[in-house]
Amino acid sequence: MKKFSSRYSIAVHILSLIALSPSSCTSDFIAESVNTNPVIIRRIIGMLKKAGLVYVRAGAGGTYLQKGLDEITLLDVYKAVEVADNEDIFNFHDETNPQCPVGANIESVFRTKMLQAQSAMEHELAQVTLKHLVSELKEKTGSI
Repeated sequence: MKKFSSRYSIAVHILSLIALSPSSCTSDFIAESVNTNPVIIRRIIGMLKKAGLVYVRAGAGGTYLQKGLDEITLLDVYKAVEVADNEDIFNFHDETNPQCPVGANIESVFRTKMLQAQSAMEHELAQVTLKHLVSELKEKTGSI
């Protein structure tokens, strides 16, 4: 089964780390926590910045949240880093046989169900703020 890219989970990791360690969030520091290359971190931070979720101080200044924890939802993060054509997360093949009753109609029937699934996922992501995650992280770690 194909999965979404890891950009989303890395972006949530980055934002959570910034919330818990705002004074030391350079791309090198974040990369060490995520266990990946700082270039990947900078690329994702650029997406988060473009979406208005973070701001970056030039040089070794670090990255900071641009909004409050209760103002950033998991849907905001998802939309910032996941690239989907026309906002649809499911792809459909275009070359069905229009002479076949199934081929002529499957996309419209199936697309409706997939759009409902996407809508349900987006609704759930919109209900969870970064504040929720950071609170759970604090509980699990004994407050970082």
